Amino acid sequence: MKTIYIVLLAHFVSLLCCTTAYTQDVMQDTSRLWRIQTIDGNEYVGKIISKDGEELVLQDNNIGTITLNMQRIRLMREADPKRVVRGHYWSENPQSTRYFFAPNGYGLRKGEGYYQNVWIFLNQASVGLTDQISIGVGMVPAFLFFGAPTPVWITPKISFPIKKDVFNLGVGALAGTVIGEDTGVFGIGYGVATLGNRDKNLTFGLGYGFVDGEFSSQGLVTVGGMLRTGKKGYLMLESYFAADGGVLLLGGRTVWSRISLDYGGIVPLLGYGQFVIGPWLGIAIPLGK
Repeated sequence: MKTIYIVLLAHFVSLLCCTTAYTQDVMQDTSRLWRIQTIDGNEYVGKIISKDGEELVLQDNNIGTITLNMQRIRLMREADPKRVVRGHYWSENPQSTRYFFAPNGYGLRKGEGYYQNVWIFLNQASVGLTDQISIGVGMVPAFLFFGAPTPVWITPKISFPIKKDVFNLGVGALAGTVIGEDTGVFGIGYGVATLGNRDKNLTFGLGYGFVDGEFSSQGLVTVGGMLRTGKKGYLMLESYFAADGGVLLLGGRTVWSRISLDYGGIVPLLGYGQFVIGPWLGIAIPLGK
């Protein structure tokens, strides 16, 4: 038994030494770019010159060499050089796979996810099961506010990257029911094609509604797009067109490292003639990695 303990201890020490050596090698590799956030909200992007248990010396892209107290660092993560624009790190869009609500051809990466809330009532959480397959679940918790029947739904999706950051295809569905009512399953099946990358793209889609397995004979055409305007801002478009009218959403998205805000106006195109404007306001919180 004593021999077993000695072997286990030796194995643990060897793992610790290897991990330490690896960490030191990573930190001493000044060719890598790092993104560092401090507990007071400041963010720095640059190359690590040196690091010990108390201090970290960083060659920041904007302000030059800076020394940071290790106890003040909240996040330290290797940065993607492609996301550094004019010395500033542009955070990823936590909802790059959809616009206000409609999906595009991109998928959540494995382990990524987000929670979306629109006007308190619409709630959805989505997660990437693989780099191509994701699923979401949502509900309108009417029982909490009115004691009424509650709509719930799931949103499976498969994405097909034809050419990275250039052309993506996606197929999926929104299938739901109403808890508290004697209703069947209803929803829409769709296919989308997206041109562009996750920050600047245009999407065309076609969907068909269904109720209890019976599909509609008329399709729903969707057109959506987004354009990044700066470190935190996007312009967005989302629209739906059917034979008897359509709906247009215009607005924007502002992203931070741990939350994003969607805002805009909903314009129902009543017979493609009259129109009114309703507000849209939603948030998304990234989950997972």
